[in-house]
Amino acid sequence: MSRIVLVRHGETVWHAENRYAGSSDIALSHRGRRQAQALARRAANAGLERLYVSPLGRARETARPVETVLGMEATVDARLRELDFGDGEGLTSREMSERFPSQYAAFRKDPVKHFLPGGEDPVAAIARGRAALADIAWQVGSQARVLLVGHNTLIRLLLCDLLGISPSRYRDVFPELGNVSTSEIAVSERSVALLHFNAPILAVEGETVSLKN
Repeated sequence: MSRIVLVRHGETVWHAENRYAGSSDIALSHRGRRQAQALARRAANAGLERLYVSPLGRARETARPVETVLGMEATVDARLRELDFGDGEGLTSREMSERFPSQYAAFRKDPVKHFLPGGEDPVAAIARGRAALADIAWQVGSQARVLLVGHNTLIRLLLCDLLGISPSRYRDVFPELGNVSTSEIAVSERSVALLHFNAPILAVEGETVSLKN
């Protein structure tokens, strides 16, 4: 049974204003870079055999220190990129409610059926993400533990789909996914099990940390 540790990238410069960053290639903040370093320190002793990463800069930047401590190059998989939020890219919730109020209200009720205007269909995003996870599990074989650095919305959508939960509920069932938190799944040919969700990894300014093993 393969174990895949799903990690959201570090904090970005849009974090403070909670702007939607999907396809936008946003850099990590100073704190996000510190988070990436802390992730690397914890990953060094986590029994990881492979490293996978989204092509977006914030994920690549988060994975870079991990590459260094593990002495391996991450496999970049475009299927692990975040959803494109279309007209919502770079906007806050308030700005979206002002610019396209009816569409944003529909999105809040069902973010899969009524995804943001001009954005990627979450059903298609789930399909590409599932394909990526299947390929990873096949590549590493059973009993391997790997790390995947990806994105907030895609990870939550995938977890819903893998666990038989309606993806339309991803914002309610998994309301929060912290930067560089870990969510681990065990994958076999017949089943997927969630081992833990949104577990904190690092200490920044006095926070307690733990990477579960």
